[in-house]
Amino acid sequence: MEAVKLPFYAKLSFILLILICFAYIFYVGKDIITSVLMAFLFSILLLPVFTFFNTKLKFPRYLAAIFSVIIFAAVIVSILLFISYQVSDMASDFDTIKRNANSFLIEIHKFIKLHFNISIGEQKKYIHDVTKDSVNNGTGTIGSALISLSDLLLDFTIIPIYTFLFLIYKDHFIVFLVKLINKENHATLKEILAQIKISINKYIMSLVLEMVIVSVLTSLGLWIIGVKYFILLGLITGLLNMIPYIGILAAGIITVLASLTGSAETSIIVGILIVNVIVQLIDNNLIVPLIISSNVEINAFVSILGILVAGTAAGISGMFLAIPLLAILKIIFDRIESLESWGYLMGNHMPKKFAWRIRKIKAQN
Repeated sequence: MEAVKLPFYAKLSFILLILICFAYIFYVGKDIITSVLMAFLFSILLLPVFTFFNTKLKFPRYLAAIFSVIIFAAVIVSILLFISYQVSDMASDFDTIKRNANSFLIEIHKFIKLHFNISIGEQKKYIHDVTKDSVNNGTGTIGSALISLSDLLLDFTIIPIYTFLFLIYKDHFIVFLVKLINKENHATLKEILAQIKISINKYIMSLVLEMVIVSVLTSLGLWIIGVKYFILLGLITGLLNMIPYIGILAAGIITVLASLTGSAETSIIVGILIVNVIVQLIDNNLIVPLIISSNVEINAFVSILGILVAGTAAGISGMFLAIPLLAILKIIFDRIESLESWGYLMGNHMPKKFAWRIRKIKAQN
């Protein structure tokens, strides 16, 4: 039986319809799907550890999966314990922070009065009105915060379980895909799965390397300008930097607030901003092109668009998942002939120049 050949507009309509359906399903079930996808990425990262325990040390599959997840959880918990320990030390400086914050706000009030001709009384009235509105809406805000906290705790519980199950049923899922795909396409399927494993591993390891470099550079810069808790703030900056766009902004605000444990001097605030700008320039112009982009061949336009769409649909988790999901889609598109053009569109291999090659049909006498 011959395959039905559809015109271009029909193929495009089907592709767009499928994308809309996937986007709707993702939006409706984002709370479940994001947890599953995060566990899928972590399971790929832990696959070498699982294979080592299972193959080299001859551990049973269940035991190998348990040890792999425990090691991963231990690393995460160690980082969180270090941060919480440092934050508890910072809490002892709360009175100093409060005093320096008041001094800094007074300087801001004077600056605004001098340059924008707005009296301090008008500024305080505006702040009072904004604070009053925030208090009136406080119940809803606290409720949202509690829901977010409960979701976070649920994720911390369910993601390790999903990761454990992905490791246990790895071969089971592969057999399912083999049964789903025609035999003549099994070689392509094997290549896709192998490339996905390599690409995701490279991406996550490059992300970790980027986090370490950004943390070290930020800590060094903050130490030079004399900021207290520079190691903690550098680590927080590196971790938040993994969240595209909004992460570095949040890190900058936290660093500015933490700097008030020492003094309220404007020069320190300016120094922090300069350190963050320099680190971001190094990150965006050196680290990302050399480490991230070389391992995930997605062009900047598609990356930004994917991050914005995923962030709108699933928040911070969606923004984190956007790049690896785009990388997986590109691997699939590149190896399916009918979708190869879409894979090229997502890639970053730009031609130096393009010239139309159109054969001229000679008129027959």
